[in-house]
Amino acid sequence: MFKRLSFFILVLLVGPAIAENQASQLSLSAVSTSISKKPSVPVAVLIDKLNPKRLFLRSSSAVIVDSLDQTLLFEREADKVMSIASITKLMTAMVIIDHELALDEPIRIKRADRDRLRGSRSRLSYGTILTRYDHLKMALAASENRASAALARTFPGGKKAFINAMNQKAKSLGLKHTRFADSSGLHSENVSTAKELARLVDAAFDYPLIRKLSTVGKDSVTDLRSGWKIEFLNTNRLVRAKSWDIQLSKTGYIADAGYCLVMRTEIEDRPVTIVLLNSWGKLSKFGDSNRIKRWLKRAEKRALVDFVQASNS
Repeated sequence: MFKRLSFFILVLLVGPAIAENQASQLSLSAVSTSISKKPSVPVAVLIDKLNPKRLFLRSSSAVIVDSLDQTLLFEREADKVMSIASITKLMTAMVIIDHELALDEPIRIKRADRDRLRGSRSRLSYGTILTRYDHLKMALAASENRASAALARTFPGGKKAFINAMNQKAKSLGLKHTRFADSSGLHSENVSTAKELARLVDAAFDYPLIRKLSTVGKDSVTDLRSGWKIEFLNTNRLVRAKSWDIQLSKTGYIADAGYCLVMRTEIEDRPVTIVLLNSWGKLSKFGDSNRIKRWLKRAEKRALVDFVQASNS
């Protein structure tokens, strides 16, 4: 009895110290992780090792930006104004979140939400009821056009007010060549440049919900009317690849825009924003992304050698 009582007292006295020590170790571990994720070499050293001629891309317009200090690593036709297709949905999400609309509010898909421009298909049949949160998830991850249309239709003031809000947001971000005509990206007059889209991606990255929903690899939403599960895959297959660390993503396609992809990722612990517009084929944007990754990794290795030698001299 006495031994058990002594042990209990010992736990009471020593336990807090152990917990505090464990907390310190966790804290130090978190700091170490943070430090280890910093790029190995300064971007100025990396740039000297980048050879744009060795990067073959099938996208007609592209930019690669070091997101840490907004240094441009690569550009091609970066200031050309082009249709941006469903990249539009990043702005749609930002406007919804900015206006603090209730994410648990049920929204019904109506015939007014159908695609009258392109006749695209949808997983969301008329009458389907999803929360605003699930509409955002379907718009960002599955690129559902009816979900985006429903978000705009149920915005205070309706679709016209929503489009105005999108364009006001673009103006506030200093995007001089970015314009929006609809919330889904089906309209060819939704336009921007690769450079401005890189800035749009950085702005969207400040929204934790957009980061979360745009990188869902595979999931489902529940139709509140029927209780049925509606399954979907992310339109960016790289999100599901273990070799990629993608923190924000959006794809797009209409005939006027070609195949498009924007994303925020990390390559060799360097945060990078990639914008690819008007890729030649359906899979070309993924091929371009992998080519960019290899190109940057090779340059990082060469830069690291020079950086270490310079530091030791």
